[in-house]
Amino acid sequence: MADSPWVINVSTPEFEEAVLKKSTEMPVIVDFWAPWCQPCLQLAPVLERVVNSFAGRVILAKVDIEQHQDIAMMMGVQSIPLVVAFVGGQPVNHFAGVVPEEQLRAWVEQLLPSKAEELVNEALKLEATDQVLAEAKLRESLELEAADSTKIHLARLLASQNRDADASAIIAELEARGFLEPEAEHIKDQIEMRATAQESGGLLAARQAADANPSDLSLQVTLGDALAAEGKNQEAFEVLLAVVQKDIVGPNGKAAKEQMVKLFGILGTGHALVAEYRRKLATLLF
Repeated sequence: MADSPWVINVSTPEFEEAVLKKSTEMPVIVDFWAPWCQPCLQLAPVLERVVNSFAGRVILAKVDIEQHQDIAMMMGVQSIPLVVAFVGGQPVNHFAGVVPEEQLRAWVEQLLPSKAEELVNEALKLEATDQVLAEAKLRESLELEAADSTKIHLARLLASQNRDADASAIIAELEARGFLEPEAEHIKDQIEMRATAQESGGLLAARQAADANPSDLSLQVTLGDALAAEGKNQEAFEVLLAVVQKDIVGPNGKAAKEQMVKLFGILGTGHALVAEYRRKLATLLF
């Protein structure tokens, strides 16, 4: 068969990048084979033809177990041909031996994302550069499949644009189930933090009140909320941490700690400030 961009030979050093990481973007099918294996040679052209017919929606990675025995050992390959599908960095399905082309095509099709899932994936890629188009794709996806995960993506996108009423409506709909996923909880916290800041008159009013009454720690907590609502996260952490230090067992210290924990969730574990101030808070508390 002619060279194809969707059919690749994979060596041991390439396996993690070409299979495990790539499968977080699209399904990757691994064909474990050997040149002396007649069933492998019988399956190969059929498998390649099927994969090529999907025109880039799936990748076929061929592993010669004679050349790369360590991969075969790692995957527990005991007989060939063995075909393993990877999605999201994990093996999700497999078959052994030769199967008819029609059956093979159906097997590949069940690995592929639905149209609704494809729209979500496209929206997530667009989120940082074209929020209007990203929102349109999420809403189109919801018309096809009203997935809760898609609703959370849409709520997050709306909240990032300060469209809190629209985002809150989605969160309320999700909360009516009796629970919220962690990401949805963080979106709710973000919206509530902004609402609290607005009720206190915004950052300028909160800062003026805190400066005028430095001994009133509740005003410092309000200032921390207002700072976080404006994206001044480091200053918010400093203000809230100072309240915890001054009132570690009191109500204001508890409120400041809770706000810090909420802000950790809003920013996410990968944020540098989260690691720094989580450590500082733990030092104070323990």
